[in-house]
Amino acid sequence: MSKVMLGIDTSNYRTSLCLAQEDGRIVAEAKRLLKVKEGKRGLQQSEAVFQHVMNLPELSEQMKWNEYEIEAICVSEKPRPVDRSYMPVFKVGEGLAKSLATYLRVPLHLTTHQEGHIAAGEYTAEERPQQDRFLAVHLSGGTSELLLCERQAAGYAIEKIGGTIDLHAGQLVDRIGVALGLAFPAGPYLEQLAKESTGEFRIASAVDGLAFSFSGPEASLLRAIERGETSHADIARATEQCIANTLEKVLRHAVEQGHPRDILIVGGVAANQYMRERLIKRLEHPAVKAKLYFCDPVYSGDNAYGVAMLGWMKQKTNIK
Repeated sequence: MSKVMLGIDTSNYRTSLCLAQEDGRIVAEAKRLLKVKEGKRGLQQSEAVFQHVMNLPELSEQMKWNEYEIEAICVSEKPRPVDRSYMPVFKVGEGLAKSLATYLRVPLHLTTHQEGHIAAGEYTAEERPQQDRFLAVHLSGGTSELLLCERQAAGYAIEKIGGTIDLHAGQLVDRIGVALGLAFPAGPYLEQLAKESTGEFRIASAVDGLAFSFSGPEASLLRAIERGETSHADIARATEQCIANTLEKVLRHAVEQGHPRDILIVGGVAANQYMRERLIKRLEHPAVKAKLYFCDPVYSGDNAYGVAMLGWMKQKTNIK
């Protein structure tokens, strides 16, 4: 019977389980987006916790438990690998993981949601960063950070060197998407709508060194919606363009300051194809000489696969 690692992730908007072998092959997984009422821009933690509690038994029934031997369990216990990083939703998955580890008498490994995203990016990208030290951009509804990462035997050493001072990239996408009448989470719908754009409507980005802001762009986009003079498709494209332009400026500054030119981009917002193509064109230009690596779009959003692979790293180094 093949040995597998069970990964568990209960984030703000998705419940995820994954069984993965040591070589990275996924043998079973189940994940479900949390439900957000029409017209709402998110969930309260209490609502999200309740949905995770209800989702986990149903998702568990989809896993192939009898076909594999669980070597150990790894779970994301908090959002980021820093002190005082906390969010109630992650305690749902942590509680399940601790109980299962006790019942099954297998090791339990703890990691963070952010490290899971980075690991998922590395394991699903067409090519991994060549050096152990690289930059990572984590773009989602709850995080928009520029990170200096270094691979270690049991995961990553991560230092935040830049990021948003207000709204996250995913929040900008969702707020503008909902204002345009799109469903939440709005990312895929906004991307599809933007493909219909024919105009040149653009808004300014707000960047200061390695820090950036999305509150000003949000205000500009909402004003454009209220005026009704710009098509919804053009507003959607302007939202994408603003995020891509913001990242381009920040990453140019990072490279100019001597940070690594290998850059891994992960998180739900990173699944956007327009942003990917624009950043590759602008940052892999000979004048910049950066090399970009992107997570498989299927695993750009929240998932337990990266968590499972971090579990294998920890298991191999006997770190619990």
